[in-house]
Amino acid sequence: MAKAVTIIVAVACGARLLVAQDDRTAMAAEARLNAQRFERAVSAMQAGVTLGPGDGIVEPLPVSGGGQTPSLPPSGQLSFGAFSARFAPDLTFSLEGEGWPPFKGSWKADGDQIELLVPRGARGCDGPGRYRFRVDGGHVTFDLVSDSCEPRRMILDRSAWRPAEEAPVVAARRIERTVADRKPLLQPKAGDGAGSWPSFRGPGASGIAEKQGLPDTWDVKTGQNVLWRTPIPGLAHSSPIVWGDRIFVTSAISSRPNATFRPGLYGDGDASDDRSRQRWVVYAIDKRTGKTLWERVAHDGEPLNKRHIKSTYASSTPATDGRIVVAWFGSQGVYAYDFDGTLRWKVDLGRVDMGAYDIPTFEWGPASSPIIWNGLVILQCDTQADSFVLALNADTGETVWKTERHELPSWGTPTVAMTSAGPELVTNASNFIRGYDARTGKELWKVGHSSKITAPTPVATDDLFVVASGRAPERPIFVIRAGARGDLTLQDGATRSSSIVWSRTARGSYMPTPLIYGGLLYVLANNGVFDAYQLRTGDEIYRQRLPQIGSGYSASPIAADGKIYLSSEDGEMLVVEAGPTFRHVATNSMGEPLMATPALSEGVMYVRSSRTLFAIGRSR
Repeated sequence: MAKAVTIIVAVACGARLLVAQDDRTAMAAEARLNAQRFERAVSAMQAGVTLGPGDGIVEPLPVSGGGQTPSLPPSGQLSFGAFSARFAPDLTFSLEGEGWPPFKGSWKADGDQIELLVPRGARGCDGPGRYRFRVDGGHVTFDLVSDSCEPRRMILDRSAWRPAEEAPVVAARRIERTVADRKPLLQPKAGDGAGSWPSFRGPGASGIAEKQGLPDTWDVKTGQNVLWRTPIPGLAHSSPIVWGDRIFVTSAISSRPNATFRPGLYGDGDASDDRSRQRWVVYAIDKRTGKTLWERVAHDGEPLNKRHIKSTYASSTPATDGRIVVAWFGSQGVYAYDFDGTLRWKVDLGRVDMGAYDIPTFEWGPASSPIIWNGLVILQCDTQADSFVLALNADTGETVWKTERHELPSWGTPTVAMTSAGPELVTNASNFIRGYDARTGKELWKVGHSSKITAPTPVATDDLFVVASGRAPERPIFVIRAGARGDLTLQDGATRSSSIVWSRTARGSYMPTPLIYGGLLYVLANNGVFDAYQLRTGDEIYRQRLPQIGSGYSASPIAADGKIYLSSEDGEMLVVEAGPTFRHVATNSMGEPLMATPALSEGVMYVRSSRTLFAIGRSR
């Protein structure tokens, strides 16, 4: 049980007894002279032992408020996320974290509140910050009272600190499976998979489908080259997938009528305040007409996590193999339906908390999507507490293999590619980009020096994997040879090796997945800078700022028939010519924000906007 610890330092100096409770200067001087007694008293009071004047300590004096006495934070080194702090007996404090301005100044406790003051602090940080705090043994929590210093407030508000030498306690994760229907799954008919786009960005996440014959221009106002449009309720950044004559999309429908997200180019890490009851829904839609064939509510309830203000509660794209469609709704679970909408199984992974790697209280929600390969549903789950890659039996939801790893939260979707060395599963994450044997989950290789935040999906071609991420300062692009083994991390200053064909820093994309097309690698940054490189050499072909920037780009580029399609958050779809010379062909306005990546199938591009699913193609 937490204890409030109260100590008043008093030292006999000749005939004088200095008792300094409210005078900061005297208290600081006194504490410096009596640090050992102070530490002893803290330990004693935490243990429930009362020390008297003979020990150099006077009994605590009551204060207003029912006899409560003020607490003192632990004086040892404390840890929270990527930060360390110390509240020293001499009433000085320090708060530091990599990439953040250090805070060094003085502290004083007043009841259950602490005041922090940083002399000569940065603008807005030179005033006092006040927090309620609670001590529990060597642990302490802080909650904001008032603080005009934004970075200090971001770090301390709702934070829970532990002794630096104490390893974090990670609760064992329970994975629970429920089987809803045991009838044998129907196998897809021969040819049903033609023109399929079965998971995020299509087969192998390539983003490519040729012989589509798409128009360069369309008009959603007049209906020119718009085959149909279907409203999709709720909020979701998940992308559409296609198999046979069906499209599958997911959504999270809030009970709050004005629930929204905030597009744009900004660095805020705030979570949405929408914790309202949600309905997580899977839709099957007729590819030819846009008619809803069925909808299923996978889960109904309050979300177990917060979401980033730019994200939604349904940002993970579903996946299908022509027999089942699998949707992952984060902490709400993994759900598998057959093509008639019958629930086959569900798997509860428990709470999955993805958020800021350095400030664990900033929850952003998941976005990594499931993939289905060779009868396995594969999930990449890197959380604040634990991290693992998981393979489930697609027919039953049973765990086939689970590989633990030490990682920071990540948002990229895994990729499996058939290589000359066998099937390799590649994941993008902060500590290491990793390659696994897709059949067993055994780690084959890893590459360090990635970004602290990773979202793009690995892509592959001809025994090469391309993996990028866009958080500064690293922002790397790696082109890695398949079949490598062991730790492939480059030495400091090196850009290539026998296993890494080439690499660059400060060029990786933050959200959009790169595109390999026609021997070139295209990388789209959130801020609308579009780069092209020779895939096999890394030579820069061009670097172009797109004509429309606005709120930026989150969706990934796709390609067909020598054209590349780029979706902006403001709802503009740019068409550019593929090849060594940048040429802007057209811009088409969808009239609504575009966060999801389009799907291509049999001459039609299926574009999901914030409220609508469009079918774009030539009228037949």
